[in-house]
Amino acid sequence: MSEVTHPNDLRKTLDALDSESRLRRLKTITNPLRPQVELEGTRVLDFCNNDYLGLSQHPRLIEAAREATARYGVGTGGSRLIGGTLDLHTQLEAALARFKATEAALVFNSGYQANVGILSSLINRHDVVFADKLNHASLVDGALLSRGKVVRYPHLDLEALEKHLRNTPGGKRKFIVTDTVFSMDGDLAPLSALSELADRYQAWLILDEAHGIGVFGPHHRSGLWEETGLGPKANVIQMGTFSKALGGFGAYVAASRDVIQTLIQFSRSFIYSTSLPPGVIASNLAAIELVQENGDLTQALWDNIRYFESQARQLGLDIMLSSPIIPIIVGDDSKTMRFTQALLDAGFYCQGIRPPTVPQGTSRLRLTLSALHQHQQIDQLLACLLPLLG
Repeated sequence: MSEVTHPNDLRKTLDALDSESRLRRLKTITNPLRPQVELEGTRVLDFCNNDYLGLSQHPRLIEAAREATARYGVGTGGSRLIGGTLDLHTQLEAALARFKATEAALVFNSGYQANVGILSSLINRHDVVFADKLNHASLVDGALLSRGKVVRYPHLDLEALEKHLRNTPGGKRKFIVTDTVFSMDGDLAPLSALSELADRYQAWLILDEAHGIGVFGPHHRSGLWEETGLGPKANVIQMGTFSKALGGFGAYVAASRDVIQTLIQFSRSFIYSTSLPPGVIASNLAAIELVQENGDLTQALWDNIRYFESQARQLGLDIMLSSPIIPIIVGDDSKTMRFTQALLDAGFYCQGIRPPTVPQGTSRLRLTLSALHQHQQIDQLLACLLPLLG
């Protein structure tokens, strides 16, 4: 029988976290009309949200959600396999498969559930998972739940990865698992090289495109994989979310029909979850259609990324950006949170990120840009940020 935790032990743990400047606190937004939001009664500029294109407030998505809710109601009443599959779900999955140029797609309730569902249902204890050390927590947890042997290679170190692949005993199934855009650093996985390694060593390549879809891709803006120009591959599985650049909620897996059918049969996070509400599904479908039709918002986002980079470098900050995610490494946890509060007092919502979300000694300000930001607002943020870093 496991030992029961005494309430006093919980208080000691929380007090210890607080003393180390690692106690997390929820901040309530009462008026989310980005980029200016009302945070606990104070009007501030939001520079920490993942709504990269501002689609969460787009009239077309709001109207799609309103119409679907009026027609279908607010919920589905069941899991996808027990009465919870609407025609909206199948329409969205068909659109996703076209968008991602794959044979099929499957919608999940969140990115976390999708990653846990993919890895735990496709991988077993006889397999080997090769995972980048800075992968998202959902990929880490999914790999552990799979019961496969997990080998974590140094961040973006392809030489180390290849060594591990080469030394894996024959007969073992191999899975390379990585973010495409790393959520806390904003850097990019070398997908062409990873794909080549996967082909050479007959491995699967599982990609988390949560921060790539809507931001990367020359034609349909369907993610970093599209930008590589490699096209559909049977050994590649792509996960992504609707909750970042697409402005909505939920996640998807795009892959071969056999992969999707296997997930339907064995993925517990899919099988045992009530399906997403009609309004959410409809707004996700509208978002996919919108980004394919009009690239203006993506262009505006990249204009802001390049503007921030150029202005920061003129001010003496050594910043090179690969995505809308800007990590300002501070190091010390307490100092990071002082900087966060100082920016908040000056009218900027920029969240401090501490371990265990990031490695020990790398606490940081995680800034994000959106298509809605104005150059003047970026200038104001930099003017406030520079004295803190000086």
